[in-house]
Amino acid sequence: MEFNIPYDENVLYFVFFSTITGYNFVKYFGLAKFHHRSLAGWLKAIQVFSLLCFLALCYYVLKLEKQSLIYVSVFGAMTFLYAIPLIPKKIFLDNQQNLRSISGLKIYIIALVWTGVTVFLPLINNGYSISEDVIFTGIQRFLLVLVLMLPFEIRDLHYDSLKLATIPQKIGVKQTKIVGVLLLFVFYFLNYFKDDIDTCRLMINGVITAITLLFLVFANKNQNEYYSSFWVESIPIGWLVLLLLFC
Repeated sequence: MEFNIPYDENVLYFVFFSTITGYNFVKYFGLAKFHHRSLAGWLKAIQVFSLLCFLALCYYVLKLEKQSLIYVSVFGAMTFLYAIPLIPKKIFLDNQQNLRSISGLKIYIIALVWTGVTVFLPLINNGYSISEDVIFTGIQRFLLVLVLMLPFEIRDLHYDSLKLATIPQKIGVKQTKIVGVLLLFVFYFLNYFKDDIDTCRLMINGVITAITLLFLVFANKNQNEYYSSFWVESIPIGWLVLLLLFC
């Protein structure tokens, strides 16, 4: 929408099915491993559903442009290594051996993959040149995802291993919120560095910045179970709805 690219069914469906496949793979691989016979019924259902999404992913990935395939493979590999223990042990502080377990890296991998898939993939697949405006949008998306992750990291202070070295573990909750607020200001004011400034999108970005800031400021270790998992999670959906309604 920001770069006026026409509806691209292949990219949209590929991203949709790869998101489901990747998320379920990362979330449930540690539970499932290869013990299929002992899996609970609900986990088997998730595996079957994920398999169907994977087959749909394979169908749509073959419909992407050739220049997109190499690009997609990089982020696919990052998602795979995020969950699978294949990286040399000397890099790790524990025995997990996946990208997710490298000290302090988790949040940046998520933001990088999210940015690459939602900003650059649609542009590359449609032959759009990577201009300065595109770079600024990529930086904005990366920063926003980082900030959206912070309420989750604050919530998970009770559960995360100290070896993960999350931002709240390293600098505390108060300093984490201060860093998040600063990142949000950078996110918003990068709009003014673009050549093409749209007033409507500028106002909506301001609304999303304010909403995200409020959720960050009021996040705590004992938050309601729906605080991050529903409300913070839904901010990007609210962003899309506002764009569809007013721009």
